[in-house]
Amino acid sequence: MGILTFLLFEFLNRNQLPVLGPKDFSPELVDSQLTNTENGHLVSDFSLINQNGLTITQETYANKIYVTDFFFTRCPSICPIMSNNMEALQETFIEQDEVMFLSMSVTPELDSVPVLKKYADRHGVIDSKWNITTGDKSHIYDLARKSYFAVVDYGDGGLQDFIHTPNFILVDQQKQIRGVYNGTASEDIERLKKDIESLLQ
Repeated sequence: MGILTFLLFEFLNRNQLPVLGPKDFSPELVDSQLTNTENGHLVSDFSLINQNGLTITQETYANKIYVTDFFFTRCPSICPIMSNNMEALQETFIEQDEVMFLSMSVTPELDSVPVLKKYADRHGVIDSKWNITTGDKSHIYDLARKSYFAVVDYGDGGLQDFIHTPNFILVDQQKQIRGVYNGTASEDIERLKKDIESLLQ
């Protein structure tokens, strides 16, 4: 019985998702201020405006598992694929209230609330599950670089700054990053589904 207990513990331990911090990412993905930070990284608080003109904050996602991505509505390349995959994830976890989704526009000056609303309708967004958001550009870019480690390039969030990434970032109920996935790759989307299921257990 002791051996069985040990083997079960080892199995569960091997299948547990890691908690990711600055040291787990390539140095070019991590803001220089965070390079030497040990584990304990949490996603920063945020304030954004969703497709219905409502303010979305960390409280909206309190005790939730959620997937974040960065997109823009005029993107002709990777964003439509990412949004289609996010829509599929929404459908997969439609019955799980603990699972939500958060998309942030990297061109917030162009992606107004009415524009986001049309985009949300086109992708079957369920308001209680998925927020398509705009907001202050420097705030969004700061989140991408310092909270979610989503982009390689540096910038100040100013007029000429622009980020473009296919990454989906999985965040747990404690605001910890648990995985990063290519939002355009079907094999990564399948892995993401399994990892969400793992967190739900």
